[in-house]
Amino acid sequence: MKTTQKEKVIQLIKHSFRKKVQKDPNLKSAFLLVHSDKNEIHLNLNEGLIDSNQPAYMASVGKLFTSVLISILYEEGLLKYTDKITYYLDQALLQKLHVYNETDYTKEIEIKHLLNQTSGLPDFFHPLLNQLLNDPNFYMSPEEAITWAKIHKKPHFPPGKGFKYSDTNYHLLGLIIEKITKQPFHESIKQYFYEPLEMRHSSFLFESDPIDQNTPPVADFYVNHHNITHLKGYSGIDFAGSGVVSTGEDLLKFMKALTSHRLVKKETFEKMKKDKAKYGVGIDYGYGIMQFKPVPLLMPKKFTLWGHAGITGAYMFYHPKLDTYVIGTFNDFSYERKGVKFMLMNVINRL
Repeated sequence: MKTTQKEKVIQLIKHSFRKKVQKDPNLKSAFLLVHSDKNEIHLNLNEGLIDSNQPAYMASVGKLFTSVLISILYEEGLLKYTDKITYYLDQALLQKLHVYNETDYTKEIEIKHLLNQTSGLPDFFHPLLNQLLNDPNFYMSPEEAITWAKIHKKPHFPPGKGFKYSDTNYHLLGLIIEKITKQPFHESIKQYFYEPLEMRHSSFLFESDPIDQNTPPVADFYVNHHNITHLKGYSGIDFAGSGVVSTGEDLLKFMKALTSHRLVKKETFEKMKKDKAKYGVGIDYGYGIMQFKPVPLLMPKKFTLWGHAGITGAYMFYHPKLDTYVIGTFNDFSYERKGVKFMLMNVINRL
């Protein structure tokens, strides 16, 4: 990309980001990081934050941390993707976990079914979030959230026979990680990612503090105009599905380590992407990896990239052809879809 052209593109991205945040009264803060070694671009923008070191709650972007951690344990020989979850988890929690059309499929659920959202298990997230909004003192542990889904919701299909995005899957993965590592999930996130990658401004929502003690507090995030940043009952809802709190620069360290195969081997990462299910039009879902792919008239080839998005308008993606990382968030649940749309149309499209 020529210098003058690059400068023009950067200015367009800056303008569209600032305009988006400043003109939407729902948005209190946001950040955007765009990095490309190939095109010598490093853009770190924020609106409403104390500075670029103020971390944000990244919602389901955290699922990629969970899936990579599972894959690290896989490479260490501590689990197999095809292992049955009954080998790792308490029988009381698993009892009649997956009863579909009067048949109990619980013993057929494998770790890979949790990773690529094909277990068929129901989700608890939105119903429990609504309870939290109605009662600020509401709290359920991750195990209680799973049990709530088991009692109040029905599975969608037998394991491996469909796709249904469910935080229940990633709660179960978090408990499996705790069983294997013999420590709280957030401690493993720190041990395997934050410390070795020097992600000094990252933490786990409600559960841990950043390595750098001078890190500003997590930026406020909102749902339906409610600031839920300090509602501790949310910790049982997010857990291994979405508890990562981080900055653009820290998340860039994670993504660069992943793309350079410093976290998991190339063959393992390719396996994570290959074993996938159809998420929606133009989107497949591997082991914690959303993969955007071309679809005639609907998804142009230029939007071929992978990563993960979150309900707060958070996104963390890598575009292989452009060798470009795009990371950011809008800190508001109303941007669940609009965050990804902004990334595609206002950043990738212009690049």
